[in-house]
Amino acid sequence: MKLIIAIIKDEDNEAVSRALTKQDYRVTLIASTGGFLRSGRSTLLIGLEDEQVEKALEIIRQNCKKDDQAKEKRATVFVLNVVQFTQL
Repeated sequence: MKLIIAIIKDEDNEAVSRALTKQDYRVTLIASTGGFLRSGRSTLLIGLEDEQVEKALEIIRQNCKKDDQAKEKRATVFVLNVVQFTQL
């Protein structure tokens, strides 16, 4: 099992979250700040099986708007191994 932590621009949150949930990924949103001028960011937590990682990353890539100036990154994404997962 894996955990994707995707830090994206606030303006991309709706499109990315909607596209992921449409494909049956479960997404948890955490509002966050950082980067240049402490602009708004959204941190998405996505728990998924190993074989689903590449598809989820492609969905994130496709739904983050490209920056015309290319000064800011579209997203920062971490893929972590999950040792244990429990729902209570």
